[in-house]
Amino acid sequence: MAGNSFGNLFKLSTFGESHGVAIGGVLDGCPAGLELDLEAIQKDLDRRKPGQSAIVTQRKEPDTVEFYSGVFEGKTTGTPIGFAIHNTNQKSHDYTHIKDSYRPSHADYTYDQKYGFRDYRGGGRSSARETASRVVAGAIAKQFLKNIKINAFVSQVGELKLDKNYTELDLSLTESNPVRCPDPKTASKMEDYIKKIKKEGDTVGGVVSCVLQNVPIGLGEPVFDKLHAELGKAMLSINAVKGFEYGSGFDGVSMKGSEHNDQFNQDGTTKTNYSGGVQGGISNGMDIYFNVAFKPVATIIQAYETIDKNGKMIQTQGKGRHDPCVVPRAVPIVEAMAALVLADYTLLQRTNKL
Repeated sequence: MAGNSFGNLFKLSTFGESHGVAIGGVLDGCPAGLELDLEAIQKDLDRRKPGQSAIVTQRKEPDTVEFYSGVFEGKTTGTPIGFAIHNTNQKSHDYTHIKDSYRPSHADYTYDQKYGFRDYRGGGRSSARETASRVVAGAIAKQFLKNIKINAFVSQVGELKLDKNYTELDLSLTESNPVRCPDPKTASKMEDYIKKIKKEGDTVGGVVSCVLQNVPIGLGEPVFDKLHAELGKAMLSINAVKGFEYGSGFDGVSMKGSEHNDQFNQDGTTKTNYSGGVQGGISNGMDIYFNVAFKPVATIIQAYETIDKNGKMIQTQGKGRHDPCVVPRAVPIVEAMAALVLADYTLLQRTNKL
């Protein structure tokens, strides 16, 4: 299987399946001498782990990371950082009913057609559980980036949408509620709505917004490896993501050039930031902000019609423990992928000029 690695110089390769012994990764390219805050890494994992509230999957996993290489006396050695997160609460029997059939809008069918064989337990390698490894690597990347601030938050659940710009929000409130929305009133409405959807045996999608601040000027390459293109690739690699927009995004098409152009101040900053902190594929020093759209989780606890391996139409029903809405747990994943991109491009920038 190809495509298990992300990054150029700061490079992560992941391994493992949802119901296997463990998941984990190897992070290569992290410079030596970086003092790691292991508690901060575990804290990010705890933000992603299942069973943390009533509005997420109730699979109970401690998601404790164990480091096997690349770290000595609390500092990185410059060698590959190997780590693993052991699975402890698999209930594989919840998936025997889909052994010979395919869940609609899931990876089951395409995976089976591509490889001719699949691990049906929780989706195997295509399970969102793989993203825990990204969170570990992303947490290390955050510590490497030091002064860069990376803040993601839930800005929409279904049709419930924040009507405020990120500059009007107190992002320190993001972790004050299980939805991870920094507006308490909207968060309460979102939480009630997710609980309602869960009772119906259904699921709902949403949007995670992210803001990158104090990003230095010059990250990104001007042709194929544009910074916003790599951020888009990073976000679209996350399970259930259906859309990515940065800066003015799709709203920009309704504006005139005279309205959309970011006029300069004398110090090189701009009066507006419709560019979203990136121009010509290169960071310009302004805030980078973007939205990531997540579809409703494909597995619903309702009866549905599908096909089996022989192409026969059958009736079945979703089982097991699943998120009614994935966006609250996706917040640290979005942050992690953004951090990996910035760490990689920070190292690449060091090769560009004296």
